[in-house]
Amino acid sequence: MKRVLMVAFHFPPAAGSSGIQRTLRFAQYLPSLGWEPTVLSAHPRAYERTSADLLADVPESVGVTRSFALDAARHLSIAGRYPAFLGRPDRWQSWRLGAVADGLRLLREKRFDAIWSTYPIATAHQIAASLHRRSGVPWVADFRDPMAQDGYPEDPKTWRSFQKIEQHALQHAARSVFTTPGAARHYRERYPAVPSDRIVVIENGYDESTFTAAGPSHGTQPAPLDAGRITLLHSGIVYPSERDPTQCLQALGLLKAKGVLSAANFSLRFRASAHDGLIAGIAKEQGVSDLIQLLPPVPYRDALEEMLRADGLVVMQASNCNAQIPAKLYEYLRARRPILALTDPAGDTAQVLRESGVQDVAALDSAPAIAALIERFVSAQAEARGVFVASSEAVRRASRESRTEELAELLNVASRRVAAAA
Repeated sequence: MKRVLMVAFHFPPAAGSSGIQRTLRFAQYLPSLGWEPTVLSAHPRAYERTSADLLADVPESVGVTRSFALDAARHLSIAGRYPAFLGRPDRWQSWRLGAVADGLRLLREKRFDAIWSTYPIATAHQIAASLHRRSGVPWVADFRDPMAQDGYPEDPKTWRSFQKIEQHALQHAARSVFTTPGAARHYRERYPAVPSDRIVVIENGYDESTFTAAGPSHGTQPAPLDAGRITLLHSGIVYPSERDPTQCLQALGLLKAKGVLSAANFSLRFRASAHDGLIAGIAKEQGVSDLIQLLPPVPYRDALEEMLRADGLVVMQASNCNAQIPAKLYEYLRARRPILALTDPAGDTAQVLRESGVQDVAALDSAPAIAALIERFVSAQAEARGVFVASSEAVRRASRESRTEELAELLNVASRRVAAAA
């Protein structure tokens, strides 16, 4: 067995981040592919929200070291404010000092063949960069999404810190990994001196075993969420810019005025949106408060069960995120429920859906297009909604097991190159 040190801030019992699933499932499936993972994460006090529901999924064979870490916003603020430098590159930079020390100890105790780190907590890449520099162990930087973008982060000093971290990673990591073709293409253009084969794509995915546990017994159909009323579900965070719900709620208002939708025949659920106040205010303005439900977070398996029971699953992704794909989309594919895609037809999210067999897309910034899409869906008979469902082959390709095979091959290549150079 080869060994990989996985530097990941988000790991059980953390809750509320799609990155938890990516790291957890890689750690779960890598041993069957010849790699023994050890996870270097943060003390749970640093997490904004925790849940024990995924702790049982961490294999006993996977060692987990949790280093000292504080959240500057919660632990180092006075009257809700903290010095800006404590938030660069992110609010958890305190994790770096303890994690580097713990990582060096682990590197002395075991012979690791690779180091892997994952964003969006930028400090993770800083930790991995230090460990790579001091040990010479090859490093795979899992960016997932782009870091320094146009207008993000808004603070110029934070933006420059992001740029410095990503530049260092692209130059020194054996491989830099992104979750979408658009993001990989963007970074090949941004860093033309980096060989193109060192910038690769491993998409997100879903975990089959978790879906099996969340679903009904074999041969039975899950009960609908609300029998007699079409219920659509948006599961996860609604970002005010990247997943702006304004036009979607305006579309509901158009259909309500037309007599197509009413509280008696339709409901749109927002599960764990993190911006309930924003959504409620827009819904009130559009006169559709009676058509929506704002619901709190639930354990992961309960969220999957809700997907399996929804009449349709709503994905929202604005054109300013055309090079990003919501991780939730892959769980939507596996749920085999109709998907209502509210996204730019030119973006990567729409491309994945088209390749999966879901062709009908409405731009998130067009209320008339969204209204037309929803009307086509609710007016169709249940069996006719199959055109909104992903194909079996697309579902198979999106499994976490398949994604982990891709990562194992990257790790094999990285470790072989270092061995050959030695």
